[in-house]
Amino acid sequence: MCPAPSAHPGSSPPRPDRLAPDYYSAVRVPPDVAALASVPDTLGPGSPAKVGILDLAFAVRGGRTELVERYQKAPLQIMRPLWIDPAMPGMSYVYLMATGGGIAQADRYRMDFHCGPGTEVHLTTQAATKVFRMEHDYASQRVHLTADEGAYVEYLPDPLIPFKDSRFYQCTEVTVAPGATAVVGDTLTAGRLARGERHDYRVLATDLRIARPDGTLLAIDTLRLTPGAGARGNGVVGPGVFAGHDHVASLFVVTGRAPATEIADTLHDALAGLGVLYGVSVLPRDCGAWVRLLDDSPVRVAAAHNTAWDAVRRLLTGHPAPALRKP
Repeated sequence: MCPAPSAHPGSSPPRPDRLAPDYYSAVRVPPDVAALASVPDTLGPGSPAKVGILDLAFAVRGGRTELVERYQKAPLQIMRPLWIDPAMPGMSYVYLMATGGGIAQADRYRMDFHCGPGTEVHLTTQAATKVFRMEHDYASQRVHLTADEGAYVEYLPDPLIPFKDSRFYQCTEVTVAPGATAVVGDTLTAGRLARGERHDYRVLATDLRIARPDGTLLAIDTLRLTPGAGARGNGVVGPGVFAGHDHVASLFVVTGRAPATEIADTLHDALAGLGVLYGVSVLPRDCGAWVRLLDDSPVRVAAAHNTAWDAVRRLLTGHPAPALRKP
């Protein structure tokens, strides 16, 4: 399970040293991943270019959401926020980028996003996240997202693509204040399919934890994929995982702007007839709903995911989702 995020600047206790290993390193790493820890024959954890840190804070200034604090350490970076949505002109759109082209062995990434009261923020990646082949150790990424009261936040990164023999752990911690909205999505592929790398990664593990500021748990989504060395892919394609498909995507909606059943019905109606396999359910405490969908086509999965996002955006804000152009 993910650890609680550290305090944001200006809060108590003060922020620890961002370059300290206990800040950027994942904790409680799943056993299948931790068992692969080793000293690489290349650059090791903590070496230059192996630690990526991105720490952003947003606040409402002059009627729109502005980036008011930024700390970035390569290979993670952003350019500048954009205001590209005529329907929601105050919403800040931020593209997350990695200068290295992908995640390599012994990489340790951490991203923090603090969205202040009343902010409107959309976070996405410039392109798919590629997890490269690894011979030693593993790579990890920590994501901490906080939505304060009245905030409307969307975190919708592009797909994660694990290469052959990659080893990766990602922990995403989302804290949603009462009165705030968080729309969090992800997409995972079975690998570089055009190269015949279907479930050829060594181990892929993710944890998503959504909670209130007081620690009240709203949702946990845990994924552990460890294809067998002698029969790659056989252990991860059954029911409850990929179900024989190549792409799986999820969308979690935590909000008080609409009843959970209405959000679930909206998602169901939006996806009906698109030809993808999907399931929708409400979240505990009437805090929202979530959907998971499966298909063999990346085009259909992306279209279905965008359709679900658009339906939720229309329900909660009264405005359609914009057509994003990646820089």
